[in-house]
Amino acid sequence: MRMWFDPTCPWAWMTSRWLEEVARLRGIDIDWRVMSLSILNEGRDISDDYRALMPRSLRLTRLVTAARETVGQESVKPLYDALGMRLHPGGEKDLDVVIPAALSEAGLPAELAEETDRFDEQLHVSHREAVDLVGEDVGTPVVAVDDVAFFGPVVTPAPMGEEAVRLFDGVVAAASVDGFFELKRTRTRGPQF
Repeated sequence: MRMWFDPTCPWAWMTSRWLEEVARLRGIDIDWRVMSLSILNEGRDISDDYRALMPRSLRLTRLVTAARETVGQESVKPLYDALGMRLHPGGEKDLDVVIPAALSEAGLPAELAEETDRFDEQLHVSHREAVDLVGEDVGTPVVAVDDVAFFGPVVTPAPMGEEAVRLFDGVVAAASVDGFFELKRTRTRGPQF
């Protein structure tokens, strides 16, 4: 299974918690990859408030990509976990606080905190892989199970136990139908971490 995430997205964070539970219960490995809301929204008509978040997205997706490229794929999940816990349940907004603490917790070099565009090509490749699977009119997360890929699900709180597995089986089954495109209802609450 593969999951593409942007560390800034609380909905991707919730999906990652759910997929961790599914992976634990089913003995599935997850390949954690990045996609960037900043890249996705380049040239799009988005609100000023949302546009103001795009530098955060780019900074954090560059960070995770740099870790992957310099340390290895095994660094992605620990870094995502350390970032996500601080950003989402922790509510920390200051990336100059979040990033060094997350790097330290994940056992990664402090030098990675220095933002660089050195790995932007690799970031764009990872992002493009996700978009090629599900299309341009979605966001993060993107999940791929074998030949079945989909955006989401957007869920809160993250289902656990048998409920997590039941949702997983249903989502994969629905997404595997060639002509199935969308199932949606209005969100009535924000992420419950």
